[in-house]
Amino acid sequence: MLECRDMYRQHLHRTRRRLFSLNKWKMRLLLWGSALCVGAVAALFALLANAADESFHHLHQRQPWLTYLLPPLGLALIAWLTRRFFPGTEGSGIPQAIAALSLRKHALRRKVLSIKVALGKMVLTTLGLFCGASIGREGPTVHIGASIMYSLRRFAPLPLRGQDMFRALILAGGAAGISAAFNTPLAGILFAIEEMSRSFEQRTSGTLIITVVLAGITALVILGPYTYFGSTDASLPLSGAWLAVLICGVVGGLLGGLFASGLVLGSRHIAPVAWRYPVRVAFGCGLLISVLGFASDGQSFGTGYLEAQQLVDGGESSLLFPLWKLLATLSSYLSGIPGGIFAPSLSVGAGLGADLAWLMPHLPAAALIMLGMVGYFSGVVQTPITAFVIVMEMTDNSGMLLPLMATALIARGVSSLVCPRPIYQALADAYLHKQNTQGNAVKHENP
Repeated sequence: MLECRDMYRQHLHRTRRRLFSLNKWKMRLLLWGSALCVGAVAALFALLANAADESFHHLHQRQPWLTYLLPPLGLALIAWLTRRFFPGTEGSGIPQAIAALSLRKHALRRKVLSIKVALGKMVLTTLGLFCGASIGREGPTVHIGASIMYSLRRFAPLPLRGQDMFRALILAGGAAGISAAFNTPLAGILFAIEEMSRSFEQRTSGTLIITVVLAGITALVILGPYTYFGSTDASLPLSGAWLAVLICGVVGGLLGGLFASGLVLGSRHIAPVAWRYPVRVAFGCGLLISVLGFASDGQSFGTGYLEAQQLVDGGESSLLFPLWKLLATLSSYLSGIPGGIFAPSLSVGAGLGADLAWLMPHLPAAALIMLGMVGYFSGVVQTPITAFVIVMEMTDNSGMLLPLMATALIARGVSSLVCPRPIYQALADAYLHKQNTQGNAVKHENP
């Protein structure tokens, strides 16, 4: 009798081990498959977004009057589609992904992390670029990556339980999105750690790194090897580096902090009006985008990618380009349509660096443009490590590492004086407050 019981226990133990091993392989296949899916979708999104952006600029060259009509009419249509068919896709999507890390109920998470949301984000952001909105695809790609990873969780059991599992999937999906969007795998990992989680959990590190690598490789296979803003061998002489770093860090951090504060405060005050009249608000913001586009001769339209790349390659732009682009980006975000601020912020920073180069003609302009990009971008998002790694990887220039690091840290400190709460954290808090308020209202209506 005892011998039979021991044999049964051994058989049960072996069965459990086989099931555990099978579940581990299912989990790995899920993660790898999800990462490949994120990379492929991010590459497709990049092709669609670039085509839409280029189409608008070509149309502006041939029929400029038509491009001044597109922003108000197009943004009004996108706002209606967003409210009617794709709620939860508003804005960049990074605040929603960060908020999802704190949400406790699956129903609330599914509102902002689903395949439907990912599809709507990609389609509506592309449509926004075709209408000339000053938005980027990088933030939305984070949202798309997190949505895909979270949605595919149901197909295989995972070893993590409860909130740990969901945090791991959302962080890995967001990091994979950044990696595939910018072709910057290291920046993807750092962004997930520095911005989305604000901490590094050892249990999720392997998941995060694997998904980032696979997503980045997939996007690279589809799009081919490239650097986001081309390549530059710009460098700063040690004798003049400290002055350039100080000026770009202070000015970039101050301007980026002011933009972040304006966006957070504007979102807070315009939200009640936008909730009641989303189409009218989007139409008004579209009109302002058209006015800014007319004033800047079309330079403030779109992602700003072409303008930034031209500056890095030695081209020129208007001295007021950073101001026009900043205001156009602010208007685009406050309209409530899907779209990010990464690429527009980098283009504003590039224009700022070009303007500052006039004050320091003895220093290489390309180096100052890189410092302007990292200074302003760090001032906006307040993630200095991610900022200098993104700019370094996007320009294929490691020789500027120390000046970029110093500029990013100075800009982060200056920006925090103007905007104490980082922009994405503040927007995520506002989203969580909105969800709680709506939930309480529903409880009162249905006691």
